[in-house]
Amino acid sequence: MSDYEQFIEGIKRKTGIDLALYKEAQMKRRLTSLYEKKGYRNFVDFLKALEQDRDLMNEFLDRMTINVSEFYRNGKRWEVLQKKIFPKLLQTNKRLKIWSAACSTGEEPYSLVMVLSQLVPLSQIQIIATDLDENVIQKAKLGVYPERSLAEVPSDIKAKYFEQEGSFYRVKDEIKRCVTFKKHNLLNDSYDGNYDLIVCRNVMIYFTEEAKDQIYNNFSKALRKDGVLFVGSTEQIFNPARYEFDVEDTFFYRKNN
Repeated sequence: MSDYEQFIEGIKRKTGIDLALYKEAQMKRRLTSLYEKKGYRNFVDFLKALEQDRDLMNEFLDRMTINVSEFYRNGKRWEVLQKKIFPKLLQTNKRLKIWSAACSTGEEPYSLVMVLSQLVPLSQIQIIATDLDENVIQKAKLGVYPERSLAEVPSDIKAKYFEQEGSFYRVKDEIKRCVTFKKHNLLNDSYDGNYDLIVCRNVMIYFTEEAKDQIYNNFSKALRKDGVLFVGSTEQIFNPARYEFDVEDTFFYRKNN
């Protein structure tokens, strides 16, 4: 067994995270860079250190998960969400059940609230937002972001829902109250059901084909009939029928059964 395979086994035993389901070349490169920076010679030594040092384990989890996000990322897709997807979903349910999966530092679920608030009162909005990494969940709950994260936010939304604090912007409490953050592992944990909308963007590219297949099947089961899955701009599903999806729009898939 290679030292990386030993590392995979040890991490799974310690955290429940199965690194074998992530693309190996990308993950090994990222983690090798981390352990070399910390002064370790190989994955075995690094694993021993992780098992004894909670701060190092947190840093490892941060490096393993990709926390690059921004508000209204790929703005045209959010226009489609506001003008086409949400109005259609609201025809059958005025209180939508929405899940922002692998939500990173919170830009995505807060964007969902802001977009949906153009159509219904904030009192009718509640988003479930989940991530594997407890550190990013804590950052998401704080809701404080550098100006660059707001580059695609419409100016009226920026003025209405953010408070400037020096060179940073804080999401107003009225938006924060609409989001519930929880820890969740897409590969291991059970999925709730009957969602109207699941948003999972710019995460699947890091998984193996086997892992993607598992997650898409689980998303399909978690959506109600005619519920919608919204994916990232590099994550087009080439065989949507396999998961009982129809293409609703570019990067939007509707559950057909």
